[in-house]
Amino acid sequence: MQQQKPADARVERMFAADRRWAIGAVVVLWCLYAFTYWVLLVSKAEAGVLIALAVGGGLVLLFNTASIAAMIIHYTRDKEHIYKLDIYYLDEMKRAKG
Repeated sequence: MQQQKPADARVERMFAADRRWAIGAVVVLWCLYAFTYWVLLVSKAEAGVLIALAVGGGLVLLFNTASIAAMIIHYTRDKEHIYKLDIYYLDEMKRAKG
């Protein structure tokens, strides 16, 4: 069995942080849309307006959530390639600074 290299642990940490931020952004988006819709509902907006906003907002939430989920799946599959380059340049910057 192959031992995990220190760079691999850094890849996992970077991926975990990116995944947390992506999921957090989607949660915030859902909360903002829910709050906005609630404010409109409380303000007694017309039914047609509420339906149009619900459909439009629902589509935005659907596509944004799906795109973030697809991004996380892609990053999970290809994280070594994606993050190794970042780690390489971070190490080069540290070496250059001395």
